[in-house]
Amino acid sequence: MELGFIIVLFFIGLIASFVSGMLGIGGSIINYPLLLYIPVLLGVGSLSSSEVAGILAIQVFFSTIGGMWAYRKDGYLNKSLILTMGISVLVGSFIGGFGSDLLSDSNINLVYAMLATIAAVMMFVPKQHVEDKENSQVEFNHLIAVISAFIVGLGAGIVGAAGAFLLVPIMLVILKIPTRVTIASSLAITFLSSIGSAIGKIITDQVLYGPAAVMIIASLIAAPIGANTGKKMNIKILQAILALLIFATALKIWTDII
Repeated sequence: MELGFIIVLFFIGLIASFVSGMLGIGGSIINYPLLLYIPVLLGVGSLSSSEVAGILAIQVFFSTIGGMWAYRKDGYLNKSLILTMGISVLVGSFIGGFGSDLLSDSNINLVYAMLATIAAVMMFVPKQHVEDKENSQVEFNHLIAVISAFIVGLGAGIVGAAGAFLLVPIMLVILKIPTRVTIASSLAITFLSSIGSAIGKIITDQVLYGPAAVMIIASLIAAPIGANTGKKMNIKILQAILALLIFATALKIWTDII
């Protein structure tokens, strides 16, 4: 890899991992379009959709570890939610990650655009006020949690994501989980999901380990900083930032496809 390409990858990783820690996502919603378009725009290199998906499968694993570690003592990690959705999304992401080797770049982009569109729509749906609930008081429909997590895992495994950008809206809108519990728990769920998609990509030899290593280093630096920043921010601002990021990404991918 050339030095310019390494520097660009590192800064992309820093930005995406900071935001991922702050919002409780794995970072793929930001990294996917940045890795596809920024290196080409700057003339330092290029990555195909399948190569980006392989890199992200590994990077998300480490960025979620960093973000989850920052939340470990704050009482926002809901173990029941994490296990219920985490195991289901892990199975789905492994199947999606393994099967993605059969899809073309255009099909991977299409799956990503569809997932981002669904997530964007959900983020703009009015949410019932549940922020006053303590973590110990949180209740949710386990069947809906299992089914939705498995479906998200399938799609996320295909694009090398962990699906947090879709899991977060599901937890906020459908399962009605408080925002800070959602952010913290989604990092843990995303960590489990990333195991499945990473194994699937590695087995099918879809990972470029050099670029992935650069992204991992950036993730371990920036994700905990983002998580600590998110703890201090207004909840509505966090939701608005996530909604705008998802909407902008969906719009960009659909524009390229069309």
